[in-house]
Amino acid sequence: MKVLFILNDAPYGLERNYNALRLASSLAKKNVELKVFLFSDAVLCAKQGQSVPQGYYNIETMLKNLITHHTEIGLCSSCMNAHGMKDEEMMGGTKRSSMDELSEWTIWADKVIAF
Repeated sequence: MKVLFILNDAPYGLERNYNALRLASSLAKKNVELKVFLFSDAVLCAKQGQSVPQGYYNIETMLKNLITHHTEIGLCSSCMNAHGMKDEEMMGGTKRSSMDELSEWTIWADKVIAF
């Protein structure tokens, strides 16, 4: 099975991205092929060097775990520009992406889950 996750919210504050990445991680352990597309404030999920209070979940660490399971992670280029996020601020294993690529990923996927 092939699953595409689309995330929209900022990395912290609400727990939607946390729950999405928990589900994605569980699916990755079951050898499901995954792709994650980060829209809007969610592009900040892939910013490297996140520092959170001890005992608090770390979105960067969660994404790194997915990358080790061969998950592709794309960041909306327009959203990156709107947030002033530069390519060198993205964590390793992620990439600047586009609406065209999201369209291709949507066609590729058996299921699309949006958070």
